[in-house]
Amino acid sequence: MSNFKTIDDIDVRGKKVLVRADLNVPMRDGVITDATRIERTIPTLLDLIAKGATVIILSHFGRPKGEVNMDMSLYPICEALSSAVGQPVSFGADCVGAEAEVAIAASKPGDVILLENLRFHPEEKAGDEFFAGQLAENGDVYVNDAFGTAHRAHASTAVIAKFF
Repeated sequence: MSNFKTIDDIDVRGKKVLVRADLNVPMRDGVITDATRIERTIPTLLDLIAKGATVIILSHFGRPKGEVNMDMSLYPICEALSSAVGQPVSFGADCVGAEAEVAIAASKPGDVILLENLRFHPEEKAGDEFFAGQLAENGDVYVNDAFGTAHRAHASTAVIAKFF
């Protein structure tokens, strides 16, 4: 018997669910050239939406080296996500702090919010526990749906799980 739980084991109705996704999709001139990573996370997102969760997506994009670089913003991915889930996806201009809190506070069960690039913060790749705690404060439940990054000891993958 394992302590490992899936989204089928947790009642997420009315809860804020942080979903670590891998949305690091290839882009050229602002256009997604391969949406496979988005498509692979859609079943999880749709399941959580159907169960009445507020879905808060955490992801990275590119290698901004811990600095804000708007060429690596996740904002352009909102349109593709909205199309894929069949409803608007709102955007939080940061993954922690006031901008994340405002985006989440404006949501209701069934909504989807994409927060800004985790790697704009050097604490993400450093596996910083304080940063992981800040991320965790935004949700009631954590789901790691980022297979391609699950092996990394980053704040949003390995460290955040300590808070749930």
